[in-house]
Amino acid sequence: MPRVSQDQLDARRQEILAAARACFARHGYEGATVRRLEEATGLSRGAIFHHFRDKESLFLAVAEDDASAMVETVTRNGLVQVMRDLLARALSPDTTGWLGSQLEVSRRLRTDPAFAKRWAERSAAIAEATSERLVRQREAGVLRDDVPIDVLAQFLELAYDGLVLHLAMGRPAGDLGRVLDLVEEAVRRH
Repeated sequence: MPRVSQDQLDARRQEILAAARACFARHGYEGATVRRLEEATGLSRGAIFHHFRDKESLFLAVAEDDASAMVETVTRNGLVQVMRDLLARALSPDTTGWLGSQLEVSRRLRTDPAFAKRWAERSAAIAEATSERLVRQREAGVLRDDVPIDVLAQFLELAYDGLVLHLAMGRPAGDLGRVLDLVEEAVRRH
């Protein structure tokens, strides 16, 4: 039997995550049955669950993958850049799937205490990256100093959540770039 390289396993895992993200976004967690996941990925349940223990682990891996990418962007460029990137890709099918996954994470946080507990550390990583970025910006003299860091972080998180909801509901992106300019201006030192 031929050996499969780690690169091939990693590539297959990423393919499964991308297809599962779209399936969860389209059908929700409950509606993304194993059969639908098989159809979306083009793989058997055995092949899917070779990489992931069960459907919940697969969903959490999708959400973790999204959260990791977000933490990287926040660390480098801040939460407003995450919003700008999201807006720039708003019409992409990948973004639509990602938005739907984000809404499904939000729903499961409200309805599934076990999921909420598992998700808490991922959420904390995003919050920590945002706070650290804001502290660095304040130390560099770029960020306003009349509002506590935690309040600025909450303001940016609310703006982000609002943008995700707006786009996920299929509302037009319109002139949201100017709105993000306003959000960014609100946290800058004048």
